[in-house]
Amino acid sequence: MKKRILALVLAVLMTAALCACGGGKSPEVQPADIPNGSAGEKAPGGEITVGIAADLDTSLDPHVSSSSAGTREVLFNIYEGLVKPDTDGNLIPAIAEDYSVNETADAYTYTLRSGVRFHNGKTVTVGDVVYSLSRAAGLDTGEPLVSELAGIASVEAVDDRTVVVRLKKPDAEFNAYMYAAIIPEGVDIAAETVGTGPFRLVSRTPQESVVLERFADYWGEGAKLDKVTLKVIPDAQTMVLSLRSGAIDMAERLSSSQVADLGDLTILEGGNNVVQALYLNNDYEPFRDLRVRQALCFAIDKHALIELASDGHGTPIGSAMIPSMGRFVVPELTDYYKPDVEKARALLKEAGYEKLRFTITVPSNMQPHVDAAQVLVEQLRAAGIEATIRLVEWAAWYDEVYKGRDFEATVVGMDTHSLAASGCLARYQSDSSKNFINFKCDEYDETYRRAIAAVDEAEQTALFKQCQTILTEQAASVYIQDVASFVALQKNVGGYLFYPALYILDLASMYRAQ
Repeated sequence: MKKRILALVLAVLMTAALCACGGGKSPEVQPADIPNGSAGEKAPGGEITVGIAADLDTSLDPHVSSSSAGTREVLFNIYEGLVKPDTDGNLIPAIAEDYSVNETADAYTYTLRSGVRFHNGKTVTVGDVVYSLSRAAGLDTGEPLVSELAGIASVEAVDDRTVVVRLKKPDAEFNAYMYAAIIPEGVDIAAETVGTGPFRLVSRTPQESVVLERFADYWGEGAKLDKVTLKVIPDAQTMVLSLRSGAIDMAERLSSSQVADLGDLTILEGGNNVVQALYLNNDYEPFRDLRVRQALCFAIDKHALIELASDGHGTPIGSAMIPSMGRFVVPELTDYYKPDVEKARALLKEAGYEKLRFTITVPSNMQPHVDAAQVLVEQLRAAGIEATIRLVEWAAWYDEVYKGRDFEATVVGMDTHSLAASGCLARYQSDSSKNFINFKCDEYDETYRRAIAAVDEAEQTALFKQCQTILTEQAASVYIQDVASFVALQKNVGGYLFYPALYILDLASMYRAQ
């Protein structure tokens, strides 16, 4: 993080003035709607090297590899579902060429595309689809591998091109989860990576690299590049140096401080599609008290934080919905808790925690969250709250914080996994396996249940908005922003596309210019 940030934080806290971070050779930042930068004319073939901040999950089984959004980004290029997202936020046909849903939204019928092949040369059949969805939903084991598909009651092949998925109860958003990977029946997918996507896996060296090659028999337009090497670079400064030296051709999810000295590269800016927050463990004794959680919300100035931690880039939010989800967003929640240090102090005193101290555990390889945590510490100190930062490697964060729920607070960005509003909200259900902050609220559970079951779009939207309001009023966590996502590319590399709502790295669209 740039050393000037903390000095500016202190200045803001003392003078209440917002100062933008400067310095370095300012890059020319291009917005998300100019995806190709200045790369020039497309040329088929060639290869690029992409820097990634964290290694992929140990298992590349697409139905269980969910610990990191980065893994899902890469697997997007290898595996496909019946449908997939486009850059406008729509669901478009993939392995299924068409689908329909009944009036009660509890039965979905899919017509398969002809001639789709797996990377092993086998043609996709209805048997593969039934097997894949049944496996992901846990129909044989009773334990779903993909939690979003737990509502599937049955998967039936009607004929050699038609599959009907019946649900246990109505779910008008269900199709948004049919990105679940279709895999070949009879293949040990945990040991052999076989999908239908535009790239196939060639090799993987843990903690070092992943190599993908263009799949020549892809059913669609196919990839432009012949080969992509993804190089694991967990250190933020090393990532910048690798870009400057030309050792890598591209890196994404960069912070404003990282791109500040990359003026000779093409820099693109878009949303990160995450809900960045100071996530609070609601089972940690002080945070069980609503007044303490609310005090933290009043102690934070998210607008100043965005200005200081990321040079003003980022979209402030007030609940668990990313801005790109459009009609589901509740704008008035953004400033529900206006910065008020005295109110924060009064709430802490009332709750009996005038000397509140806690630890914020942050993945060390995620610079935007490290930057935000450092600003948060200074803002909290102004309210008499002593927070310390504990940096850990990603694997440790996942095991301890997310899986083990052994933490007090953390700063990360949670993504949606889908184009459904429930992707942002499902994790707050009391019994959700993804509810790592241990939030429990009967009113929320009931409202969410009604929202999922609602077939009428207006009714469902209103209920999802009510869910967000409950999260904000209950101060489930301290919501901050959708972090700006900066992408750096060498001048002769283009075709990067931003996708709304989802963590996606679409390598098939990329090319090396002539």
